[in-house]
Amino acid sequence: MNETGYRVAVVGATGAVGQQMLKTLERLNFPVSSLLPLSSKRSAGKKVVFKGEELTVQEATPESFEGIQLALFSAGGSVSKALAPEAVKHGAIVVDNTSAFRMDPDVPLVVPEVNEDDIKKHEGIIANPNCSTIQMVAALEPIRKAYGLNKIVVSTYQAVSGAGAEAIDEMYEQTKQVMNNEEVKTEILPVGGDKKHYQIAFNAIPQIDLFQENGFTFEEMKMINETKKIMSDNTLEVAATCVRLPVETVHSESVYIEVEQNNVSVKDIHGALEGAQGITLQDDPTNQVYPMATTAAGKDDVFVGRVRKDLDRDNGFHLWVVSDNLLKGAALNSVQIAFSLDKLGLLKK
Repeated sequence: MNETGYRVAVVGATGAVGQQMLKTLERLNFPVSSLLPLSSKRSAGKKVVFKGEELTVQEATPESFEGIQLALFSAGGSVSKALAPEAVKHGAIVVDNTSAFRMDPDVPLVVPEVNEDDIKKHEGIIANPNCSTIQMVAALEPIRKAYGLNKIVVSTYQAVSGAGAEAIDEMYEQTKQVMNNEEVKTEILPVGGDKKHYQIAFNAIPQIDLFQENGFTFEEMKMINETKKIMSDNTLEVAATCVRLPVETVHSESVYIEVEQNNVSVKDIHGALEGAQGITLQDDPTNQVYPMATTAAGKDDVFVGRVRKDLDRDNGFHLWVVSDNLLKGAALNSVQIAFSLDKLGLLKK
């Protein structure tokens, strides 16, 4: 531990994202003087390891945040709504990885490479965007800065890890059942609480989260609304179709954009992406070089390739965007926000 660092709590420390938060804090050497792992009553008592030290997970209560300076939340929206304000009352700054506060006008929604300065507006809580939104806006921001942006149409190909560990287990069990000609049991996907459940093994499910009255799913509306908020542009046209694939980790996206300027070339788009913070350009179709889930897993960057000029619109371009949804899509972005808070002098040691 770093004696000159911060007292940090991780809420949801036993979950997939919480575990990645612990690993990322350690790997990037965020200044931590003490680490408090918190969870639901059900998971309290379990052990986690941070910087070689075995720590006992405690049940998260309002009193848990006494003396905590930074609290990273990833334990579900209901937990965040109940406990994040309590953490703030006790003096902590909260970085929340759920949808609980994302569209609250008083809560900054932040991807540091895109809108780091919005952190300064926080009133105790900073929201981490949806995983599929994060990788898309991170990839598009260098292009938007260089050439403007009018329109985004995205189709996602999302990994089952976005639905939790039980969804991953279901995918593997269903795969075995299909291979063994057994009855396929469906209990979780596309949405645990919805009326019907479908097989994800060897399938593509065009539903992530519940359908809204307008025909879009909640996941699609999150991408649409969050993108406009992060980019501070309500006139930006955004449409999304979100699909779940039988991939364990890493989300992929097919993105169509229209830039404001005309006579922009693929080389120009490459130039905007090359050297951009957190972006790796992989685009050499003659040698079959492009981003894939298998090569992006476990990596911090957002990978971009398959950049093509639209055949009918001079200002239209197609891109393929790939990123680890548990890292940049969740834990890494949260820790990057923590680093930004430290850099901007917003955390008190």
